Amino acid sequence: MNDYKITFLFLFISLGMLAQTQKNSIGRDTIKKGFFSNKDLSIIDSLVIETQYRSPLTSNINYIIKGLKASTKVEKKVETNLLKERLKHLDDTSPFFIEYNPILENVINSYLKYRSRYYPRLMAKAEYYFPMFEKYLDQFDVPLEMKYLAIVESTLDPRARSRVGARGLWQFMYLTGKQYNLNVSSYVDERQDPIKATIAACKYLSDLYNIFGDWDLALAAYNSGPGNVSKAIKRSGGYQNYWNIRQYLPKETAGYVPAFYATLYIFKYAKEHGLAPENPPIYHFATDTIQVKKTVSFDQITEVTGIETEMLEFLNPAYKLDIIPFVKGKNYTVKLPRNATINYLEKEKELYALVDNDNAKREKPLPKYLELNRRLRYKVRSGDYLGKIATQFGVRVSQIKKWNRLRSNNLKIGQRLTIFPKRL
Repeated sequence: MNDYKITFLFLFISLGMLAQTQKNSIGRDTIKKGFFSNKDLSIIDSLVIETQYRSPLTSNINYIIKGLKASTKVEKKVETNLLKERLKHLDDTSPFFIEYNPILENVINSYLKYRSRYYPRLMAKAEYYFPMFEKYLDQFDVPLEMKYLAIVESTLDPRARSRVGARGLWQFMYLTGKQYNLNVSSYVDERQDPIKATIAACKYLSDLYNIFGDWDLALAAYNSGPGNVSKAIKRSGGYQNYWNIRQYLPKETAGYVPAFYATLYIFKYAKEHGLAPENPPIYHFATDTIQVKKTVSFDQITEVTGIETEMLEFLNPAYKLDIIPFVKGKNYTVKLPRNATINYLEKEKELYALVDNDNAKREKPLPKYLELNRRLRYKVRSGDYLGKIATQFGVRVSQIKKWNRLRSNNLKIGQRLTIFPKRL
């Protein structure tokens, strides 16, 4: 690649990363003298807590996990010399520079102590997502270990949303997503599409590697942007090793790469620590897709076919309103469990008859498909409550709570809510 192309690529990515820079902030006091306190460590992967307790995909453990494997006693600490040996093996077998240091040891032991109960569930999700990730990582010549980055980013929740607006398994900001062909419309957010977002992440990581020629630095740039990594290299006196430039990176990024290494270690040595995955809800190879012929909602599919709405949400996270739009030239599909596809096809006419009947009864049509992130900001008034607002806009209370990350039904006068209305 000539100098002109390299400069153009750098500027192209840097512009997109202006909004991406602090999407995974873990606090400005995370690193103190190069070491983490236990309190600080709990912030690094706070999405673990948030996902397990607030994600609709894991709110019903009996649905998501249909059986718990008996687990052995979890080893919540690894002895230093053994850790050095294992990290050396990971370093020898991966393109990353994984060396022992007290910082990484502290992160790993903290994760084992405070997060071990969450890993079986994360590993169950990994059973579904990792084969998909590996297919595209291999296709784009990105190290397969990068699949663990999605755990650090989103705890494998395709509908995860950061407080600054990053979304999806790979936590793309809106502008960066657009650069990598992840479009957002009134119905669809392709940042939440597992396949499209994974392809975009592979392309982005490849571009970062082409700039820095180092996967550790590509990781750092994924979090903070290539501009910050380039400045850190310059401030360090030209060092190209992550650990040598770490002190010059934003504090969030200084904790980000060790969090990735710790996650990689725990998944690689899960068995040795007594960690075993719970049963996954479904395997990726056990699904199929069918193109829709009319705009149809998950509720309508459930009513006709009996496929659980929660399963439809799990398999089709890109549809923001739980509605699959029919748009000429877009070819939107519904992903289903493979063993349910025959039943779906047999009842397809009945499904679209229900759609026509519901449309005839609807006072106003569903919002038209728009190529923008259409949403409404509603100001809570005196006398408002969630049920009233949900009825007004034709949505469910659970959706309003999910869009606004509400833990209870309590509202305050003047509070602003984000709503994606079905009824205008």
